[in-house]
Amino acid sequence: MGIGGSRLLGRKETLRRYPMLKAQGLKAGVLYYDGQFNDARMAVSVALTAVEFGAAMANHVAVTGFLRENGRTTGVLVKDSISGDAWPISARVVINATGPFADRIRLMDDPAAPPILKPSEGVHLLLDKRFAPLDTGLLIPRTDDGRVLFVLPWEDHALVGTTDDPAEVSEHPRPTQENVNYLLRYIERYFNIQASESDVKATWAGLRPLVLDPKAVDTAKLSRDHVLRESPSGLISVSGGKWTTYRKMACDAVDYAVQRLGLKTAKACWTDRITIVGGENFDPDGGGKLAAEFGFSPHSASHLNRSYGDRTSVVARIAGEGFGVPLAEGHPYLEAEAIYAARHEFAQHVMDVLARRTPLALLDTAAARAAAPRVLDLMAGELGWNAARRHEEELMVAERLDTAI
Repeated sequence: MGIGGSRLLGRKETLRRYPMLKAQGLKAGVLYYDGQFNDARMAVSVALTAVEFGAAMANHVAVTGFLRENGRTTGVLVKDSISGDAWPISARVVINATGPFADRIRLMDDPAAPPILKPSEGVHLLLDKRFAPLDTGLLIPRTDDGRVLFVLPWEDHALVGTTDDPAEVSEHPRPTQENVNYLLRYIERYFNIQASESDVKATWAGLRPLVLDPKAVDTAKLSRDHVLRESPSGLISVSGGKWTTYRKMACDAVDYAVQRLGLKTAKACWTDRITIVGGENFDPDGGGKLAAEFGFSPHSASHLNRSYGDRTSVVARIAGEGFGVPLAEGHPYLEAEAIYAARHEFAQHVMDVLARRTPLALLDTAAARAAAPRVLDLMAGELGWNAARRHEEELMVAERLDTAI
């Protein structure tokens, strides 16, 4: 099912829909439709769905090695990055689904394993919402060096991206000043309003786990499809892919593992019949009802409804206990969300709340920095942090936010 047809727009209509564009030299535009979502919220919702079906979830726990028996993988060794505790986990099959870190795990399993990924880095920057209409984005299909750029309305801001450069895999990739300047130059070229570095509210970079193709001349030409590989020890790796195909990736990986184990009675993957947590009784118009029932601002009510779906009532009850105050001025995120994240969504760090449960740090670095002490207090109370743990969190937040461009 499509979401809208494409058509050519005349010059006048193009400027009406996107008044920030420079009129000089503009001939026409092309209208087409696409979708967007909050990937961090989606990832959390998928994880919570797995838990409801019996998965054991562990946040901030890293694989440090493999268990072996007669040359076959029979589990993993893991370490809790917060407590330092380490322990083994036995398993009939181990699936490596670690995105851009997949090759690192494969080398841990087999030091001679050839790489199957060539990671690419995409840099984004956030500007005020005045740089994009509320319902229309802009795609620049070909830059001087052959890239594709966009300016999109996202979370009440303007999202500008993206670069596509070969990258080293790291836990927290950081945008370079060069790439930020690159994106700003195209805003200056195409827009009739000026954007300088002082207008940038946040910057961040993400890694794409692109499947390696030795014949590709650059990362833009690499496949976004996924591949399955089984090592001599039996480690199954599913690599590459993208959000729009994640259920297909899951099906392929699960069905392959079931086949390899010879589980005749096991069901084939049935993710296509599973509703993600929060979606079962989701009401697209629920934001208005929330505002009326709980007194939330329209902005906060809409955010809560879109982010938590039919779980919003739980967040609302926490807010009613005295935690309905916004975390940052001008943003819809509430103190209740920090408590909910620690209580129900496996949040273990302040940055889990600021960047992975809410998108505040991705939208507005200054606002996230101002909200961090309150989030720390809320999480410390919920999780029982002592003075030493609080200090660790303060240092981590400073490292993550104070060094941003």
